[in-house]
Amino acid sequence: MKKFYLRIAHMKLRKVFRVFLHIIFWCVVAAIAGVATLFLIYGGNLPDYRKLATYAPPVATRLYAADGSLLIEYAEERRVFIDFEDIPPQLVNAFVAAEDQNFWTHPGIDVQGISRALINNAMRMFGFDKTFTGASTITQQVAKNFFLSSDRTMSRKIKEAILALRLERAFSKKHIMTLYLNQIFLGARAYGVGSAALMYFNKPVSELTLSECAFLASLPKAPNDRARAEERRNYVLRRMVDEGYITRAEADAAAAEPLNINSGFTAQMADDFQYFAEDVRRQLLDELGREILYNQGLYIKTTINPEYQRAASAALNKALDTYNSGRTEKLQGAIIVMNPHTGRVLAMSGGRSFAESSFNRATQAKRQIGSTIKPFVYLAALERGFSPEYLISDTPVVGLRENNMQWKPENYDKKFLGDVPLRFALETSRNVPSVRMVEKIGVENAIEVAQRFGVYPENMSNMNLSLALGSGETTLENLVLGYSAFINGGRKIEPKLVDYVEDRYGNVIGGSKTPIIEWSPDMEPIVENNVGEPLADAQSLYQLVSILQGAVERGTGRQAAISGHTIAGKTGTTNDVKDVWFVGFSKNLIVGVYLGYDTPKPLGKGAGSHMAASTFADFMRVAMANEKNQPFAVPDGLNFVRVNRRSGAAASEDPDGTIVIEAFKPGQHPNPVVRSGNAQSNAVVGGVF
Repeated sequence: MKKFYLRIAHMKLRKVFRVFLHIIFWCVVAAIAGVATLFLIYGGNLPDYRKLATYAPPVATRLYAADGSLLIEYAEERRVFIDFEDIPPQLVNAFVAAEDQNFWTHPGIDVQGISRALINNAMRMFGFDKTFTGASTITQQVAKNFFLSSDRTMSRKIKEAILALRLERAFSKKHIMTLYLNQIFLGARAYGVGSAALMYFNKPVSELTLSECAFLASLPKAPNDRARAEERRNYVLRRMVDEGYITRAEADAAAAEPLNINSGFTAQMADDFQYFAEDVRRQLLDELGREILYNQGLYIKTTINPEYQRAASAALNKALDTYNSGRTEKLQGAIIVMNPHTGRVLAMSGGRSFAESSFNRATQAKRQIGSTIKPFVYLAALERGFSPEYLISDTPVVGLRENNMQWKPENYDKKFLGDVPLRFALETSRNVPSVRMVEKIGVENAIEVAQRFGVYPENMSNMNLSLALGSGETTLENLVLGYSAFINGGRKIEPKLVDYVEDRYGNVIGGSKTPIIEWSPDMEPIVENNVGEPLADAQSLYQLVSILQGAVERGTGRQAAISGHTIAGKTGTTNDVKDVWFVGFSKNLIVGVYLGYDTPKPLGKGAGSHMAASTFADFMRVAMANEKNQPFAVPDGLNFVRVNRRSGAAASEDPDGTIVIEAFKPGQHPNPVVRSGNAQSNAVVGGVF
């Protein structure tokens, strides 16, 4: 009987077991059918995930100074792409521990993680002390970030899971992790760990500490929550201990490390560099277009010299702050520094502050240039054989008419000195001799030189005397470029802001990279093919440069003198002292300074071009601090004679007064001695000019 009951029990058990197997079977069938149905419903029109095999994300373009320092990024999304091999293992481990502990083993979705999330969330709903958790794997996050929206819907989660399974079949785990770490949003407009490392810690990922790695791994959950930064970092450190990536001691040491998070993106340059960077941006935007400039990760090597830039901005702001103290309307200004042989712009500031006004007064403001036109007028005379000691009458001009108006030119000191040498007239920037020289050589000839050197436009129609005396308008940049030809062999150059541009793969955009040759004091001017004839002959140019050197040593530009260095330059002031200028240069460096109101008006008593000359000197004292003196190059064929500066006679014949060394072309000679009270009187240098 007992065996009978055991047999019955066994039969019932087998029947129950068969029923159980049937239930399991049909559950599996239903699950398979359900999954198949989901694949049929949601898997047919999913994005093509295969394009991630050649992933090339939008990457920030980066602007670098000449010394390799980072100036600024141009980007719609801040991103720096990092290959997997270049990502520190502990950074990878931190993200795995925080986001997907089974990443290296699951097939794209984590069944264990889903179960854990369901249990935790159910317990939370019933009042247990559990936090709501998600079950998205890193692979699912890649699928969502690249192809799907962030909508919290069941259909999106299903599509995400299907794409994750497909991604895992198509790509290696390393490739998926690379996609994730370069695409994930980590706050403050930073996408990817490379950009985030720069954003938060101003360092590349290779230099991150364990503490910093854990902090970055904590950001996906709440990228903009800085208040709980240390708490979230410490949570990641604990997870790394639980997963065996670090020891408890390492975690404790990292947790004790303060998080020195940047308050802002430190690669965003100081205000000093903004005018230059904006000119570069506009230039490349025109040449390359917005998509390439902002999203293709360009490497832009610029010409800017950070030391020069800081010195230039400091010099300009010193002059502006000194003048503006206590004034309601603020004076503006600009400074630009170039290599006169190559046109490379080494420093540029277009105003008091880019944050206040982005208008660049170095390149965009066209203003009357006043007496800075005079070197071009006198060069026209030198080209025509006039000697630097040619005597010009500094006496009242009577009956001068132009455009139906009669006017009487005056000198800044309201005096007339009689006959004065050309050198003396230009060194002291006397107006009346300049008028007489223009009359002698012709207005068109005087203006043509300024046009030839790029200061005035070539298509000017109204050739008049006032243009030859500086009433024409141009930019500070054009004026500096014109003066550059005085010392570079008479070559017309273009301003150069960018040395070269590379794409993200190191290819130079627009052709092969041209070797950049830094200028050195012992080099001769670069001779390029097909540059054409020089703008003027070498002997005339040297005579002019010698006179402009005298303007700094003895004339109106004395505030620009730099002890121990050969400097030349010219001051400029417009009518009523509305604009003041100085353009000065050493053998290998040229600087232009402009000061004036944006809406022209007189600067007032005591103001003048000496302000611009002093700004030049403040900059050059920094730039030339460690440089040896370099005299200007002398062309062959000149004859040097000591002469009396005031009379132009040989010093042996007229030794009284200031003696200078004059450069004469073949056939030119010192003046004969003329004993005249006017001719021997000394001019007073002062006022505005």
